[in-house]
Amino acid sequence: MHLVAGFPPTNRDDWRALALEVLRKTGVEAGSPEEALSSITYDGVTLAPLYDAADLPKTLRKGVARDAGWDVRQRHAVADAEAVLADLEHGVTSLWLVLGAGAIPVGRLADLLREVLLDLAPIVLEAGPEVREAAETLFGLAAERGVSPTGNLGASIGTAGRDTTAELAARCAADFPGMRAVLLDATPYHDAGGSDADELGCSIALGVEHLRALTDAGLTAEQAFGQLEFRYAVTDDQFAAIAKLRAARTLWARVAEVCGAADGGQRQHAVTSSAMMTARDPWVNLLRTTIACFAAGVGGADAVTVQPFDACLGVPDAFARRMARNTQALLLEEAGAGRVADPAAGSWYVERRTADLADRAWAWFQEIEAAGGITAASGLVAERIAETRDRRADDIAHRRFPITGVSEFPHLDEKPVRRSPGDEGALAEEGLPRIRYAREFEELRDLADAQPERPVVFLATFGPVAAHTARAAFAANLFQAGGLATQTAGPGTDPDQIATAFAVSGSDVACLCSSDKMYGLHAEAVAAALRRAGARKIWLAGKGSYEGVDDCLYAGCDALAVLRTTFDDLEVTR
Repeated sequence: MHLVAGFPPTNRDDWRALALEVLRKTGVEAGSPEEALSSITYDGVTLAPLYDAADLPKTLRKGVARDAGWDVRQRHAVADAEAVLADLEHGVTSLWLVLGAGAIPVGRLADLLREVLLDLAPIVLEAGPEVREAAETLFGLAAERGVSPTGNLGASIGTAGRDTTAELAARCAADFPGMRAVLLDATPYHDAGGSDADELGCSIALGVEHLRALTDAGLTAEQAFGQLEFRYAVTDDQFAAIAKLRAARTLWARVAEVCGAADGGQRQHAVTSSAMMTARDPWVNLLRTTIACFAAGVGGADAVTVQPFDACLGVPDAFARRMARNTQALLLEEAGAGRVADPAAGSWYVERRTADLADRAWAWFQEIEAAGGITAASGLVAERIAETRDRRADDIAHRRFPITGVSEFPHLDEKPVRRSPGDEGALAEEGLPRIRYAREFEELRDLADAQPERPVVFLATFGPVAAHTARAAFAANLFQAGGLATQTAGPGTDPDQIATAFAVSGSDVACLCSSDKMYGLHAEAVAAALRRAGARKIWLAGKGSYEGVDDCLYAGCDALAVLRTTFDDLEVTR
């Protein structure tokens, strides 16, 4: 059976001709459709509108072996034995326990694990400098029960110190074959605003630093590789996440090849991104984490943590934890997403994106090594991540990087979700901040909500409904992203009636909303009437210069700057 039988053969030139024809009809002039339709990631990788076999890299990476899905790993930072058991009884297969100040006291670890079957449930510890004490507690519990523990102690040079990390790695290699000692957490680079290549390059540099420490302490290369696990963030950019995990394995395999290690496979733990989560309209986080989880599984992660949708609000409640684990259960059991090894293998787009990302991450890793390694290059790392963070922040402000429920389609009447204060999440690397993409818009929403009465912007609509609806909706969406309510004038073209409606609204700011044709006929008269009625600031939705209009709103304008200016014009109390 030939699926393409009966269709005439086509090539890339045929596609270019058809694409250019469509682009010209929409008013886009470009030398080529690739020029008009391509985009560039924060790593400088060009994403083309079309891929074919010619885009495949010369060498395709080897897919991961998989026969039973992935490890469903849930994070706990509160000493709640009931929540831990509920997770284990309903689909979770391993536990990630955060110990220390502001989280689970190390002294509570034994009580927390009292009813946990250590031979069935791998334990991953995040204990920072207290990792030795936590490890001894875990080993003691296992010895009492006559079992050998599995999981990861979470030690690293940056938190536990070089000697402690090497000592625990040697002990695990010798006495606990199912336990890895070292967890290399790359999520702080992501949470600081870094790009995928930033995170990957730093993670490989971290890995090399730990390989040196472990082999210097007497472990063989194979033993050292076997003691490392990597943690990466995955976002709702599905293909970017898939490519990142695939590229990470490619990079680490290259390190293993250079080191002469027979088995350099990278053990990966993927965590849904903290930076992408929103405190406003947090229910959308359920969609974000579902896509991220799917990408992690398809990308080949060995273990996946889905953060509860309310994680950035504080301690997740039972419903949120249930939804987090059921997200994984659905993908594994109902969708069968874990039944195929590397399903993206051979995709022209994914293979090309993986290779390009790996190239840029390797070049960044080499820069770090040339600067003396990840510790010595901390200033260089912070500077590079700051550059990426600033570029993304600019895209967020201009809504080129839309955040559903926050910068786009905000819901002013949503019922706030409240949670008890929680921990701060993963330990931040020195000199790196921890961000959330939505934070600046959400801070404005919080400020507007805190006012005795919600501030209002008047939308001076004029002309028939069909003429002003699109731009009125655009303007309302923008102002509401900052927590500002909007009132509209309705149809009509009488400047005095519009000005009267403005006065009744009680606002000091107005925005003209209509078509270009109607602006030419009425914008200046309406603006003059609004000014006489006391308008302090007059915006126009669209582009154009008209007497009496102060500034314009349009797709791609700096929405945060517009909102902050409007807050000042409305004299919102800060």
